Amino acid sequence: MRPKLNVKIGKLNLKNPVMAASGTFGYGTEFEGLADIGRLGAVVTKTITLRERSGNKPPRIMETSSGMLNSIGLENPGVERFIEEKLPPLKKYGIPVIVSIAAENIAEYGELARRLDKVKDVAAIEINISCPNLGTDRLFSQDEASTGDVVKAVRAATHKTVITKLSPNVTDIASIAQSAESAGSDALSLINTVTAMAVDIDKKESRLGSVTGGLSGPAIKPVALFMVWAVYQKVRIPLIGTGGIMDWKDAVEFMLCGSTAVSVGTANFVEPDSAAGIVEGLKAYLEKEKIEDIRGITGILKT
Repeated sequence: MRPKLNVKIGKLNLKNPVMAASGTFGYGTEFEGLADIGRLGAVVTKTITLRERSGNKPPRIMETSSGMLNSIGLENPGVERFIEEKLPPLKKYGIPVIVSIAAENIAEYGELARRLDKVKDVAAIEINISCPNLGTDRLFSQDEASTGDVVKAVRAATHKTVITKLSPNVTDIASIAQSAESAGSDALSLINTVTAMAVDIDKKESRLGSVTGGLSGPAIKPVALFMVWAVYQKVRIPLIGTGGIMDWKDAVEFMLCGSTAVSVGTANFVEPDSAAGIVEGLKAYLEKEKIEDIRGITGILKT
């Protein structure tokens, strides 16, 4: 038996459910020679803004006992340079390119979507409304109405598949997920990093230049699993699970909780080819369990 690994996310047909998460895989080409990029179901680019951003002051990344902290602050060249310089090299891998976008206001989200809608090589748009490293008091993703307004603006500006990335730094992620679904999102990605910090007791200051950052890696996997499971009970659109996925067993856990696909992040820093290894692990798991189609394990967790 040769199990089927293909899944569908909105209009996207992926050959397998494993993708590289935004912010952990650069623009893809940085992993040339280190990872078999063509084996992935898709790649999500580093988040792009309308104009160039220099990001937060260093230090901007550090290892923790069970993951990593980052406060990059969405450093990127801006959408036009991205389209001209960063996107073309990704074509050779023959996999869907999902572009992550972020903005300071709703109008900018719409403008970014309009510009990317014209670009053939962009397969889908991931709306990053949940980055905790921007120095703002409140994220769009921390409010139902604001989430809906951003999704509506992007939905009106593009015919491409729209994925909304949600924040764990909320009281009720399921209600915010429902707002994104009602506003026209084709899928949801959850979760983004958890707001956190680390302290240098000798210098008596934060170890990050921006004081706080986003925690990722194995430390947040239990939180991410719960949130995927909770949201799966409330929406009908596909979920992309992310947060501490280090191997194929982690990926299976997310799928049992309700994920159609998974996005691999921190593991890329530990083992650059980890996402491709997860694809092979999922295939072996299906063969062992005599499961013909990977879609059959989504949301079947016994409760």
